Amino acid sequence: MGRMGNQTIEFLSKPKIIGNYSIVGEKEGNGNLKDYFDYVLKNDTFGEKTYENCERKMIEHAILNALDKSGLRTADLDLLVCGDLLNQIISSSFAAREFDVTFLGLYGACSTMAEAIAVGATFVDNKYFNNVACATGSHFSTVERQYRFPLELGNQRPPVSQWTVTGAGCTVIGEGNSNISICNATFGKVTDYGINDVNNMGAAMAPAAMRTLITHFEDTNTTPDDYDLILTGDLGKLGSEILLDLMEHNGYKLKDNYNDCGQMIFNNNQKTYQGGSGCGCSAVVLNSYVLKKMKEGKYKRVLFGATGALLSTLSSQQGNTIPGICHAVEIRGE
Repeated sequence: MGRMGNQTIEFLSKPKIIGNYSIVGEKEGNGNLKDYFDYVLKNDTFGEKTYENCERKMIEHAILNALDKSGLRTADLDLLVCGDLLNQIISSSFAAREFDVTFLGLYGACSTMAEAIAVGATFVDNKYFNNVACATGSHFSTVERQYRFPLELGNQRPPVSQWTVTGAGCTVIGEGNSNISICNATFGKVTDYGINDVNNMGAAMAPAAMRTLITHFEDTNTTPDDYDLILTGDLGKLGSEILLDLMEHNGYKLKDNYNDCGQMIFNNNQKTYQGGSGCGCSAVVLNSYVLKKMKEGKYKRVLFGATGALLSTLSSQQGNTIPGICHAVEIRGE
């Protein structure tokens, strides 16, 4: 019951998205989706002394307000599924201290939003929990100094690089009154095509996206034409072009119904090169523009496949290549 093919599970009760919220930084608030975010920071610290504390506070803020929009109190929340990019997912676990709720920490790098929704929907579908909050976030400054160089060094960014999104998003899943449901989830496999450039995340993650999308189509007996929107996140411009080539090579031609969170969030004048990245990228795009358009009826069937680069500073320093992962969830509007 509920198994579709090798890597996909069907949610028989069709868990509902009953609340969602997005918070972003100033740069993101001036990008293409500025009219869709719930809250835009006035500075990159959010009243905190460190960028790490800012990231934690954004996640807390997103969870609290997503619960509020769903009409729930903290006491009504059964489970928090959350993750981030920092060592030992400290932003998520530190945020969880404030809620006194069962906590499940995830690490899927930038694929964490899709992974969290898939895991959360599984618990709700099997009636283990009634209300589950799925959240993640990132901050440009925390990621830069953990994975690349000290901020003070001011290194020049290469053309293939992406800009880590400052932001957090939360999706609340339950059995409440909502016209948006989660139908199935395809869990990805780790894929490595030998990319070792830590600035070229799109190239490292595109093969994983290709592999998961094809598996999803095969498991669910669907084609790209069956969806109003196929959304990856966050391959950026270069990674999206690579994905299009890989898909066509395997007999799947993605058309105008395909887009990527990384290339959607910023505009060309913001000098982010290949676009956005980070856990917060796909989280805020999904919980702002996409879900709003689904509520309005523009999109009725969305395949959301967030991607992650599973590297660490240690693995990069040792010259290891970068494995990628992609998890996909199908979301439908009634």
